[in-house]
Amino acid sequence: MPYLTFSHITKRFPGVLALDDVTFTIERGECHALMGENGAGKSTLGKILAGVYNADSGEIRLEGDPIQPTDPLRARELGIAMVHQELAFCPNLTIAENLCLGDLPKKFGVVSRAAMRTKARAMLAEIECDLDVNLPISRLSTAQEQLVQIAGAVGTGARIIVMDEPTSSLSVAESEHLFKLLGQLKQRGITVIYVSHRMEEIFRLCDTITVLRDGRHVSTERIAHTNHDRLVHQMVGREVEFKTPDHVALALGEEVLRVEKLSSRGKFRDINFTIRSGEVVGLAGLVGAGRTEIAQAIFGLDPAATGKVFVGGQPVKLHSVAQMLTSGVGMVPEDRKRQGLVLTMNCRENASLAALERMTHPLGIIRRKDERAITHNFLTRLQTRMSSLESPVATLSGGNQQKVALAKWLARDCRALIVDEPTRGVDIGAKAEIHKILDELARAKMGLLVISSELPELINLCRRIIVLREGEQVGELERDNFSQTVLLRMMAGVAAPVG
Repeated sequence: MPYLTFSHITKRFPGVLALDDVTFTIERGECHALMGENGAGKSTLGKILAGVYNADSGEIRLEGDPIQPTDPLRARELGIAMVHQELAFCPNLTIAENLCLGDLPKKFGVVSRAAMRTKARAMLAEIECDLDVNLPISRLSTAQEQLVQIAGAVGTGARIIVMDEPTSSLSVAESEHLFKLLGQLKQRGITVIYVSHRMEEIFRLCDTITVLRDGRHVSTERIAHTNHDRLVHQMVGREVEFKTPDHVALALGEEVLRVEKLSSRGKFRDINFTIRSGEVVGLAGLVGAGRTEIAQAIFGLDPAATGKVFVGGQPVKLHSVAQMLTSGVGMVPEDRKRQGLVLTMNCRENASLAALERMTHPLGIIRRKDERAITHNFLTRLQTRMSSLESPVATLSGGNQQKVALAKWLARDCRALIVDEPTRGVDIGAKAEIHKILDELARAKMGLLVISSELPELINLCRRIIVLREGEQVGELERDNFSQTVLLRMMAGVAAPVG
């Protein structure tokens, strides 16, 4: 008898059929991959199992018995937990309060904070994470938040854990830690449903792969019976090619962005580099090396930053986002939901936010025809899956939300663009599309600063890669010298700096 069975699961959202009659089974104690393009229904299916959504029709059976995880609390009672791709915490509460929120320890009817802290420490210790449980969630990096989520799922004693893009914000070392943990969970008989776009992880960790496309079940196969090319074809139904970007063969133009002695106490110090027109420069480093913090300081978001920033050879005042925008610099942030999008607005409104002056009448009235034409152009170029421009951006998959966040800055026509984790949580087809767009921008003489946790992405996209370690600029590699091994050694501090 199958351990977990999905039978004829269907789920609709306004204007979107997210899941269409999906049926397949999962065995006990296996790591079962869910794969597909953005919008294929992977996260939706995981959320139905975890009680976040309710299916419109269909049935879930656990060990032959029908179950109804109508909400996350009921799912947890059934032994089901989920590690979400988009982090789901109360930022004003501490780690301990968030981890114990569903089951607060009490003494004489009053919450025992000492017991809560002890319980939270035990949950973190189970995944060998040593964060201070008294820290507010708002103080954590995205990677640290994800580790706390994993601790929360494992710490509930769940028999089934859904992991939705669990390594999307983790460093190489943290990912290795997670992989070791997954092996321990399997040994304990825990079933893991693993949603990821990273092929190397799937083939390393998983026993079985289920592929969804456009909300429908395509295949369920043992890992030994498939391969990379077969899987890509099942996912996208077309050929996907990552080729050498065209911009690397073109001559560079004038300087567009220069940073001198940029520092911020406790974050990074003495950062210096230049980006020229038509150049893509990468920032590489382990989580905590200061990559995102440097990007935020350049864009004017760090009031404590010191140093100098020049755009087109002209000095730009630090701490002023408005001046950076006026100078022609844009930024696609790492956290699209909290910093890149307004989830209560639709796709058209989000994609036009950074370029409203291009589509506004002198009297201050937005020219809707221009707004629709411009936003439709860029959202179409990025092959964004949405029922219409008026679709609420909150109803889109994570990868399609990322495309809207990128389209917002394409519509502004910047001279320099900072892109932090451009393909986080994005499927292989969409990743190729975004790489193609970034290449087009460089060919159009824009200068780009790209931050990514995926070294192959930086190696494919960039002319130069600047390496950071613990807030310091420790080296720089030119394209002819790119090597994943060398980059990893420089990031970890086990080789002499190069460059």
